[in-house]
Amino acid sequence: MKTITIHVDELVLLDFQRYAKTHSRTTADMIREAMEHYRISWNQGGSLLDLQPANLGTCVRALDHDDDLLDEMLTARDEE
Repeated sequence: MKTITIHVDELVLLDFQRYAKTHSRTTADMIREAMEHYRISWNQGGSLLDLQPANLGTCVRALDHDDDLLDEMLTARDEE
């Protein structure tokens, strides 16, 4: 295992230390586990289709034919 040095917010470190103490584990072990969980979630490479849509509120106005950029995007792509 490689030793590293990281700078951590004091409150975050205190949370890790408290949790580790109440679960009879070391803080270093907790941080290693958190890093591994992050690495696994980051490395999954999921699809945008897997995400839930965001609720951005109500429409300000209805869209009309000039508001659609798809045709312009496709035309620009075809011209390349």
